[in-house]
Amino acid sequence: QVQLVESGGGLVQAGGSLRLSCAASVSRSTIKTMAWYRQAPGKQRELVAGITSDGTTTYAESVKGRFTCSRDNSKNTVSLQMNSLKPEDTAVYYCYAIISPVDRDYDFQWWGQGTQVTVSS
Repeated sequence: QVQLVESGGGLVQAGGSLRLSCAASVSRSTIKTMAWYRQAPGKQRELVAGITSDGTTTYAESVKGRFTCSRDNSKNTVSLQMNSLKPEDTAVYYCYAIISPVDRDYDFQWWGQGTQVTVSS
């Protein structure tokens, strides 16, 4: 059983900040990569930021310098601090995790339900 619970989405004016959080609940599993994706109307889902279990981060070019991704491995949480928000950041943001069961030789992917981020101008 896997559950990814997202929080922190909402409406903010351009230039403002939001912090998204995702708490992962897993049983007898470890979480490898955790990430945030987003999907705007009429566009494909894209990677915003990812972070490996050792803390290595990857960011989309459009958010570098504005967004910061972090994780707490002890609590299986991942956060995305979003500063200097722009209208083009408006999208549904999805938490994503690659999960490795301790008694299986395969990994699987899991997605959160998504949370709306709207940036007005």
